[in-house]
Amino acid sequence: MTKRFAVVLAAGQGTRMKSKLYKVLHEVCGKTMVEHVIDQVEQAGVDKIVTIVGHGAEAVQTTVGNRSEFVLQSEQLGTGHAVLQAKETLGGKSGTTLVICGDTPLLTAQTLENLVKHHESQQAKATILTAHADDPLGYGRIIRNQAQHVEKIVEQKDATESEARVQEINTGTYVFDNEILFEALANVNNDNAQGEYYLPDVIEILKKQGQIVSAYQMTDMSEALGVNDRVALAEASVKMKKKINEKHMRNGVTLLDPFNTYIEADVKIGSDTIIEPGVLLKGQTVIGEDCFVGTHSEISDSKIGNRVRVISSNIESAEMADDSNIGPYSHLRPNSKIGEQVHIGNFVEVKNAQIGAHTSVAHLTYVGDADLGENINVGCGVVFVNYDGKDKHRSTVGNNSFIGCNVNLIAPVEIGANTVLAAGSTITQDVPEQALGIARARQVNKEGYWDKLPPSKK
Repeated sequence: MTKRFAVVLAAGQGTRMKSKLYKVLHEVCGKTMVEHVIDQVEQAGVDKIVTIVGHGAEAVQTTVGNRSEFVLQSEQLGTGHAVLQAKETLGGKSGTTLVICGDTPLLTAQTLENLVKHHESQQAKATILTAHADDPLGYGRIIRNQAQHVEKIVEQKDATESEARVQEINTGTYVFDNEILFEALANVNNDNAQGEYYLPDVIEILKKQGQIVSAYQMTDMSEALGVNDRVALAEASVKMKKKINEKHMRNGVTLLDPFNTYIEADVKIGSDTIIEPGVLLKGQTVIGEDCFVGTHSEISDSKIGNRVRVISSNIESAEMADDSNIGPYSHLRPNSKIGEQVHIGNFVEVKNAQIGAHTSVAHLTYVGDADLGENINVGCGVVFVNYDGKDKHRSTVGNNSFIGCNVNLIAPVEIGANTVLAAGSTITQDVPEQALGIARARQVNKEGYWDKLPPSKK
């Protein structure tokens, strides 16, 4: 089977982005553009990926990791020069090479696979990914001969009147016979106004050699969008969001208003889950079946079980088990694990804590650095006091306990199973099983006190 390679062009600075962040590291729906491209290239069945880096090389390498080999283009002297940098890695190898830009996050694996298959079936030495443009102004036109092979690519400024009417345009993605590609690149010159070496010049060289240059026209031109500024970045995000949301709806998820629901690329959602407008689902979040996520909820990098209800709450790097619920206006911070059928009510914050099954934390409570067992009732206004000004400390509460309103648990403290903590107590010592813990001043009533007040106070 023919070996398949890919060269990802990611060396340009992207000055039109007007950003300190390297261009291909700008995100589209929660993932950098270069990661989107490499995702799709991998899915298209490529054996080796070589990414050409320049500005921000270390940052790109850190982001992509071991999914690609990297070659540095120390000077940005055009796309042809960029691909030529991969010669040491790919030169002389027999196979097919895909050349794709790292700022085209909407291209799909299916389109890339179709492009490569077309190239190989035509026995072409180069194949151009093209698209139909209703308004081709500004694009290079694809001029075909009678055999439907590519005769030439004509830029807008060089097009005749008849050529300018052609609506098939060059998208800037190519497939080449690998050995022929590097042979031709050696003959590309920089005799142009910019003094750069352009990859499309390879097409002209191959035509002069009598080689077959083919073209594969994609079905959806929007996939070919290249992101060069913030306007195009926003356009790509809108298109990607629409694509992601449609995927989830076709998989059985109800989005009540998909135009106002933000779901990032790697989020997974089970069937029959309902998502209300204004919801943001980010990162590596996984949501189970039959869940309900209400308006203005934000969930990032979290695992949500089946039949969970989230009402107007924020969940980050946390877990909620089956049949639990939260909200409104509550916050699960990192490393929070909520057990089955747990109720987290309104205005509750949980941080680095485990809460066992059937426990209720109904309202206005902070649970930090704590381990709560099962079937516990936590009253209103309870605070797990975990910070002494220097270090964090942990508390534990046993099964079947009752914590009254406005109790402060001063960590580290251990509360045994089947205990009761009286409302208003400040608990500084361990409480054994089946005990009542009380830590508050005894009430004293002063008879006749009203009569002692000055007139101005009455």
